[in-house]
Amino acid sequence: MSVRRLFVISILCLAILACNLTAPSTPAAPTAGETPVPLPTATSPAPAETTVPAAGRTFYVAPNGDNANPGTREQPWATPGYGSRQLAPGDTLIILGGRYTLREYDADILTPPSGTPAAWITIRGEEGHRPVLAGREDLLTAINLSGVQYVRVENLEITHDDTATGEAAWFREGVEILGAPSAHIVLKDLYIHHIDEFGINIQDVEDLQIINCRVEYCGFGALGGPAGEHGGWRDVTIRGCSLSWSGHYYQGGDGSNRPYDRPDGFGIEPSQGPILIEDTIAEHNYGDGLDSKAANTVIRRAVVANNACDGVKLWGPDSRIENTLIYGRGDGNPEPSPWAAIVIAPEEQANAHFEIINVTVDDALGRNYLMYVQYDHPDVPAHLTIRNTIFSGRGEESPIYVNAASTLIADHNLFYLPQNEVILTHGDTAYTCADIASLGPGNLCGDPRFVRPAWGEPGDYHLQAGSPAIDAGTANGAPTADLENRPRDAQPDIGAYEYPSATSRLFLPYVLRALAIAGGRSGGTAGQRATPDVLRACRIW
Repeated sequence: MSVRRLFVISILCLAILACNLTAPSTPAAPTAGETPVPLPTATSPAPAETTVPAAGRTFYVAPNGDNANPGTREQPWATPGYGSRQLAPGDTLIILGGRYTLREYDADILTPPSGTPAAWITIRGEEGHRPVLAGREDLLTAINLSGVQYVRVENLEITHDDTATGEAAWFREGVEILGAPSAHIVLKDLYIHHIDEFGINIQDVEDLQIINCRVEYCGFGALGGPAGEHGGWRDVTIRGCSLSWSGHYYQGGDGSNRPYDRPDGFGIEPSQGPILIEDTIAEHNYGDGLDSKAANTVIRRAVVANNACDGVKLWGPDSRIENTLIYGRGDGNPEPSPWAAIVIAPEEQANAHFEIINVTVDDALGRNYLMYVQYDHPDVPAHLTIRNTIFSGRGEESPIYVNAASTLIADHNLFYLPQNEVILTHGDTAYTCADIASLGPGNLCGDPRFVRPAWGEPGDYHLQAGSPAIDAGTANGAPTADLENRPRDAQPDIGAYEYPSATSRLFLPYVLRALAIAGGRSGGTAGQRATPDVLRACRIW
C-alpha cells in the first residue's frame, strides 16, 4: 500500500472520529495586540443582518471623481461628504479605494439622511480596497449620524491626515451621534485610529450594532459619550471588536499631553441598556478596559488585558460577566494605584443584582483590592453571585472586598493570593484559605497553574495539567461553552478556559483541509502538504 494511500486512510479515520465529537471548531482566543475574530456561539446566535432591498440605487465616489458627475461607476462623485447627502432610502454609496482628505466643516463630513425599515441607507467602502478618510484642520468628525435611523456604514478606515503637521493634523472624532437620538444603526468593519477625541462618540441611540471594528489610539477613548437625554445607550451589541490603546495618541503625539487622563476602551454614562459586549478585546487603555454604567450589561468571551486603571467596572443593575479573562492592571507600571481588576459599584441603586461566572482574574501589582463591591457605599446593598471563577492576586495586600450590606453567593471558585492571609472580607467577616470552604460549596485555594501569567505583555491563561481548577466547577448557571467556544462538560472547569480533554484536541476543519490537500489540490507530496494541518488537528495544549 502506498504511503499516500496510508496517509489518506489515516486522515479519513481522524475525520470520522472528529465528526463524532461534540466540540465545534474554534479559533484561538485573541492575544494582546491582535484584532479579535468573531467567535461562533452556541448559546446566542448572532441576529440576522438587515439587508437593503435591491430596488435601491447605487452611487460611487472616487478620488479622481467630480461632484458635478452623476455618481455612476464610470462618472463618480469626488467627495464622500457630498455623496452622502445625495442618498435616499434604499440607496447605497460605495466609496472606491483611495485616500480622501476631510477638512471642511461641514461639507466634508458624511451626513446621510434616514432610511426606512424596508429601505436602509448604506455607505460602504469598496470590497477589497478599503478607503481611507483622513481628517485634518481640527475637523469635528468624519461621520455624523445624529438624529438618523436605518443607516449602515461599513468597511472604512478613519484616521487623521498623517501628511499634515502641527495643528493642521488635528482631527477630533471618527463617528458621532450627539444631540438628536438615533436608532437602527450598524457600524461594521471600521478601522478608526489615531483620533484626538473619541473614536465613536454617542449620546443617545437605540438598536446599535458595532461589529468587527478596530477602534484604537483615540485620545478620549474608543467608545464613549456624554450623559444621555433619551435613555442613553439602548439595545446595543458590540461584537468582535478591539477597543484598545486609548490615550496613547493625541494631536500628533504619544498622548502624554492629552487633557483627559483616563480614557477607556469602553466607557458610557448611565443608560437603559441592554448592552452586550462579546468576542471583544480591550487592552492597553490608559483608563479602564470596559466601564459600563448601563443597566443590563453583559460582557462575555472578552479579553480585558493590561489596562492602566480598572479592568471591568459595572454600575448598572442586572449585569453579568462571563467567560472573560481580566489581567494586567497597571499595564506594567509598578506604582501603587487605587484601581482594581473588577469593580461592582451600583452606588445608591439599592438591591442591584450582578453575576460573575466562569471568569479568570489575575493581578500582579497588588496593594489594592483584587475586586471590590460597593466600597464607597457600605450601607447600600447589592446582590452578587460569583461562580466558577479564578481569582489570582499575585501581589501583596490584594484581598477581595464586599460591603456588609450586600449579599454574596460564592461557590466553586478558586482563590490564589499567595502573599495574602485574608482572601476575602464580607463586612466584618474575613476568610482565609483555612476556612474558605465555609464561604460556599466548592470554594478552594490553590495555584491555578496558568500556562504563562503576564503583566504589561500578552499572557496565556489556559490551564496546565494538574490545575486544581480542572473539573472543579459546577454546571449550575454556567455557560455551555468557554471563552474560545469550546464546549464545557457536565463537570466544567473553573475559569474562562476549559481544559481540553483528550477527545477535544481534534479540530474537524483542519482534518477536512488536510483531506482536501491530500486529494491533490496543490503541489508536493500528499504527506508534505498535509502534515502541518494534521499536527494542528491533533494539537495538544
